[in-house]
Amino acid sequence: MPENFESFIQQHRDAFEEPGPSPRVWDALERELEGGRKGRVVSLLGKNWFKAAVIAVLLVNAAVLFYIARHKQQQQQDLAVVIPEMQDAKVYYSNRINEKLELINAYPASELGLDSAARQELQLRNDTYKTLENELKNNPGNQRIRGAMIRYYQLKLELLDKILEELHEKHAAPTTHTKKQYEAEI
Repeated sequence: MPENFESFIQQHRDAFEEPGPSPRVWDALERELEGGRKGRVVSLLGKNWFKAAVIAVLLVNAAVLFYIARHKQQQQQDLAVVIPEMQDAKVYYSNRINEKLELINAYPASELGLDSAARQELQLRNDTYKTLENELKNNPGNQRIRGAMIRYYQLKLELLDKILEELHEKHAAPTTHTKKQYEAEI
């Protein structure tokens, strides 16, 4: 049986050996393989361009967030330099303004002659104060803003003093009375 098999192969050897693909097919395959090597990254991006764009956007966002965090940290350090001198002024003026407001609030609202909007403006932390405070945070080294903040406190104290003077002229000052006691006497 092995002899028959070997003889069969030798007799039909030409049938087993085929010429293969033509040179034109080989040339086309070589060109395709060479083209794949050159543009492999480009072809991958062509298929997955959306994923690449999302990754790029995420990287840019991370960089921007890092920059903002660094900038905010630097700004807080700058505020730490300004805060001691402004902090002292804030404590001093806030205490004086709050004392004056307590004296004014000891009077009944009907005798003050102020509507709710005016009473709101008398409070220490009104819209003007908030605006100045934001400006000071954004520009901690600006002397004009610091001066404006101090001037705001001074003007607020002057206004409260004038209101108290008028109230003292109208009535005896409720120095030892609370608001409830004063209302009970009326």
